[in-house]
Amino acid sequence: MPRFQILPVEQRFFDLFEQHARTVRQAADRLRALVESFTDVEGKVAQLTETEHEADFITHEIIDLARRSFTTPFDTEDITALAGCTDDAVDAIQEAADELVLWKIEHPTQTAVEICRIIASAALEIEAAVPSLRDPRQFARIREHVVEVNRYENDADRIARQALRDLLQQRDDWFEVTRWKEIYEKLEAVTDRLEDVADVLEGITVKHG
Repeated sequence: MPRFQILPVEQRFFDLFEQHARTVRQAADRLRALVESFTDVEGKVAQLTETEHEADFITHEIIDLARRSFTTPFDTEDITALAGCTDDAVDAIQEAADELVLWKIEHPTQTAVEICRIIASAALEIEAAVPSLRDPRQFARIREHVVEVNRYENDADRIARQALRDLLQQRDDWFEVTRWKEIYEKLEAVTDRLEDVADVLEGITVKHG
C-alpha cells in the first residue's frame, strides 16, 4: 500500500533513476560495439570507463538525496537497493570489458558477440522500464520489461553453458579453455546483475503499486 505523504514527492529522484538507467544502456551499447568491431580496444574501453564513473557519481547523488530528503517516492531501502544494483550492473559491464583486455583477446568469438547483444537488449529493457516509476498506474509496464530481462538472462545462461561445454572438448589447448571460460562467466554475470535491477523494480511495483 502506498505511504501517505504530506509533502510533495521529490521529483529529482526520478530524474536520477532515469539517468542511472541510461548509463546501464550506454555501457551495454559500448560493450556490444567493442565486440562487434574489435578495433581501438583501449579507446572503447576508456569510453566505457567514463560511463562507469558517471554511474558511480549518480549512485552517490541518489543515496545522498535519500538521506537528506524528508519525503521520498519509495522507502529509502528500495531507493538504495535500486541505486546499488544499477551501479553493480554497470560495474559488471566494465569488468567484462576489462577481461577481454586482460586475456589479450585477438578476436571475440561469435558466442561472446551474441551474449553482448543480449546484454544490450536487456539493458534497453531496464532503461525503458524506469520512467514508469513516476506513475503507479504505469507499473504494469515495468513488469512487462522485467519479464523480458528475465528471458534475456535465461538466454545468456543457456548460451554460456553450451559454450562452456564446447570449450571442454578442446582439451588440447587449456589456455583457450581457461580464458574463454573466464570471459563467458563474466559476460553471463552481467545478465545476472541486470536481472537484479529488474527484481528490485518488480519489488517496488509490488510494494508501492
